[in-house]
Amino acid sequence: MRHAARRILGWARRRAENVLAALLVAMFGAFIIQIAMRYLLNAPVGWTTEVSTLAWLWGVLWGAALVLRDDEEIRFDLIHGSVPPGLRRVFDAVTGLTVVGVFGLSLPAVLDYVAFMKVERSTYLGLRFDLLFSVYVVFAVAMIIRHGWIAWCAVTNTPRGTARAA
Repeated sequence: MRHAARRILGWARRRAENVLAALLVAMFGAFIIQIAMRYLLNAPVGWTTEVSTLAWLWGVLWGAALVLRDDEEIRFDLIHGSVPPGLRRVFDAVTGLTVVGVFGLSLPAVLDYVAFMKVERSTYLGLRFDLLFSVYVVFAVAMIIRHGWIAWCAVTNTPRGTARAA
């Protein structure tokens, strides 16, 4: 059972990486088209800026939510690394629970805002803003799960590398 779950999670993680790679390709392609249209053909187009911006936004939040591993996150750990392991666990539990609390408390308002934005559309592509902003909901839920797992591991003294929550 555990092996099957790991295989499924591994497969899902690779698909999330594929989506992130596609977003990077879309951003780069739009950037190249924008340069060619503006400087080679003297016919600037606005949709390329919109595609680049949206691909960047989705790439950052999608990647942070579903692709970035815990050990790949950037941290300022001068204090964290210099204290004993027991105090590190306290730090991890407190910060994990704080992140879970902040994202958990803000989640209903985020859902309301994203749902409300269905009335707005992007300028050039005409995409509904609720669809564009929905990636933040994925990000927020992933942060709740990931930091809940960090706090759980700290409280139960379980090494974080034994399983992945997000």
